[in-house]
Amino acid sequence: MELTIQESWKNTLKEEFEKPYFLDLMDFVEKEYAMHTCYPEMSSVFAAFNACSFQDTRVVILGQDPYHGPNQANGLCFSVKNTVPHPPSLQNIFKEISLDLGTNYPESGDLERWAQQGVLLLNATLTVRAHEAGSHQKKGWEQFTDAVIKKISSEKNAVIFMLWGGYAKKKIKLIDTEKHHILSSGHPSPLSANRGYWFGNKHFSRANYLLEKTGNSKIMW
Repeated sequence: MELTIQESWKNTLKEEFEKPYFLDLMDFVEKEYAMHTCYPEMSSVFAAFNACSFQDTRVVILGQDPYHGPNQANGLCFSVKNTVPHPPSLQNIFKEISLDLGTNYPESGDLERWAQQGVLLLNATLTVRAHEAGSHQKKGWEQFTDAVIKKISSEKNAVIFMLWGGYAKKKIKLIDTEKHHILSSGHPSPLSANRGYWFGNKHFSRANYLLEKTGNSKIMW
């Protein structure tokens, strides 16, 4: 599998790309895409990195797995291709933004507009077999994305990490909390949100407050 990833990440993660587990992972992914329908499209596997350079990263949102339905996943966590109906978690993200910031609910579920402002939309696992949630877990992706989080933690300052739900919260052990900001809450999925663990977290206004406090421009959510 050809590694089409933005130059700043290629340099930052150079050592990771040369490790045996990563080479095995690329072989696995190539075979899966050859034998099965997988998401996102192969050209979008590293879309989160290509849309937001290492230097520009100032907010990190962590997801778990790409959407496994047709035409949904576009390589950015929680994001869907333009014109695709918004999945329930994304609907709740947009509802919280509307409540938090008093803005209109957006038409497009494509979150590349966030990535272009410095939001790394990182899934723990970057690929999935169609209609089989979690099918590419424990193949090496988690080791790679954990290494990404550690790199950001060690080499950058004052990054805002949004950890939504139990799985994402476990990643706090990879982050230097003395240097970075952690915003954690329940997951935006209906199961969590409807039980009161998501709505009202105000993560989007809090992130903008923290950014402006350190002299950065706020994110247009």
